[in-house]
Amino acid sequence: MNTVYQKRIDREPSSIRIGLIPIFSVMIGSMLVLFIPYIASMPLLPPLGLMMLIAWRLIRPGLWPIWIGFPLGLFDDIFSGQPFGSAAFLWSLVMIFIEIMDNRFLWRGFWQDWLIAAVSIMLALIGGLLINNIIADAGNLTILLPQIILSIFLYPLVLRIVAWLDRKRLTT
Repeated sequence: MNTVYQKRIDREPSSIRIGLIPIFSVMIGSMLVLFIPYIASMPLLPPLGLMMLIAWRLIRPGLWPIWIGFPLGLFDDIFSGQPFGSAAFLWSLVMIFIEIMDNRFLWRGFWQDWLIAAVSIMLALIGGLLINNIIADAGNLTILLPQIILSIFLYPLVLRIVAWLDRKRLTT
């Protein structure tokens, strides 16, 4: 028997890798806004951390508990420039919304997942603007339209990245 394959037979994937790849991918998605050299006069960059969280939740429904939006949202608040706690609150609401949709529709396809993700992203961005408007005048809803449209159209790419990471996560 070939020794190359013998080393991989009957092996379990690393439990550390199984648990940390999804969390670190969301955290890196939240930090990517720091590495993109873009000076904004209006919000345009999509919320990649939130999009990764939604993609992981829709691909692997039982991977995380419903409360995972809170700590990952707090981490995103550090890098997003939003008031501290706003993403934690909004991401928790997004996770509750997806859980309700998951319980309501027992089967889903790509288009339903894309619609759930689009509504979740849109509501989170609008909620962030409303929270900012409480503190200072951040503008009206039309300022978010390019960011919402770009986020919705980039979601399938984020979904492909998460699917690739999931395959890497589960291989031995």
